[in-house]
Amino acid sequence: GTTSSSDGMRMQLGVTSLHADSNPHYGTGKGATIYRFTSDQFSSFYTKVINTNSRDATHVLDGLLNHETDLNILEHYTDTAGYTDQVFGLTHLLGFRFAPRIRDLSDVKLFSLSETKVSKNLESILKGKINEKIIKENYDDVLRLASSIREGKVSSSLILSKLGSYSRQNSI
Repeated sequence: GTTSSSDGMRMQLGVTSLHADSNPHYGTGKGATIYRFTSDQFSSFYTKVINTNSRDATHVLDGLLNHETDLNILEHYTDTAGYTDQVFGLTHLLGFRFAPRIRDLSDVKLFSLSETKVSKNLESILKGKINEKIIKENYDDVLRLASSIREGKVSSSLILSKLGSYSRQNSI
């Protein structure tokens, strides 16, 4: 029980609910998403009902940190909807190996820490250099954020959705 995966499944709802909402991608009816975590022992260990318009990635850390089982999850897999750059960083800081299956990987922009010469094969996917100054300026805040999530002072889904809503107003 050291690896797991998570995925959301949309369910159409015939009643009004806190998490029910319309999403044109799924038709005209209201629905909610059941976000489920499964261990490598083929058992579900965490399930959460989320708004159908909420990105799965926002809820990844909730399941990894808040399940009430004896599983010691070290590595976690998701599909593209379960990944964001913020989730990559936070899973690393919280001690998890994160391995999403990213659709259209050739369209993803990768950046390096230095402007070193790279082979021809990598030139097409490397889009530039990481701005290390921004990382240094915000590192203490990022560590505080990870600690707050780890200690349960704030849920990762709440803080990630808030940071995503105000991405231009914060550097984290």
